Amino acid sequence: MVEFTAEPSQPSLRKGRSAGAYAAPIVVFAVLTALEGFLPAGAYPAFYIVKIAAVTAALVYFRGPLGDIRPSWGVVPLGIAVGLVVFAEWIIVDQLVSYPYLGTRVGYNPFAAIEDVAVRWAFLVARFYGLVLVVPVMEELFWRSFLLRYATTADFTSLTVGQFSRTAFWIVVVLSAVAHPEWLVAAVASALFAWLLHYTRSLFAVIVSHAVANAALGGYILIREQWQYW
Repeated sequence: MVEFTAEPSQPSLRKGRSAGAYAAPIVVFAVLTALEGFLPAGAYPAFYIVKIAAVTAALVYFRGPLGDIRPSWGVVPLGIAVGLVVFAEWIIVDQLVSYPYLGTRVGYNPFAAIEDVAVRWAFLVARFYGLVLVVPVMEELFWRSFLLRYATTADFTSLTVGQFSRTAFWIVVVLSAVAHPEWLVAAVASALFAWLLHYTRSLFAVIVSHAVANAALGGYILIREQWQYW
């Protein structure tokens, strides 16, 4: 990550890409996640479905930033590889290194808490939809597309996706880390995602990587019943 002088973006590329448009979905997610702690356990499945629906609606309503996602199948293999590395370090480092967490997760076990099979699978479908699609899109638009550039220059739309300074890199690593209970492994993941973005200049590559990491983690949670990661 180096300092640079960037050419201005085309005015048409800035339309609908205000700071608020990038931030709105993740703010909705954060507020509703904070409210989960005040709910009875039985209300969690329905509330989670409402939360993911609300974030999806925010992504659609503030859809300007979605234009930063430009599919390019040539970056998919590297995205998958980095995603698997992120998954591996999340589990291995988290289990081998003792460090204090910043809060806790819900740790919800749907097989023990939901008796109705149809309701249980509806929740699991919504949970994986959120985990594998909504969260990667929401977080990468905010952390890697917006904040990396905004921390480099307030006129962030003058930069192309993947252009950012060393200072911005460390700001995003720290802030995205403390947004997770498992801050240490989240910091490593954030650094890897930023490297992938800088190397490929493709937000699509990072979303693929994030989605692969989350899908692998979701599978691990189900198979090994490690509900603390939920």
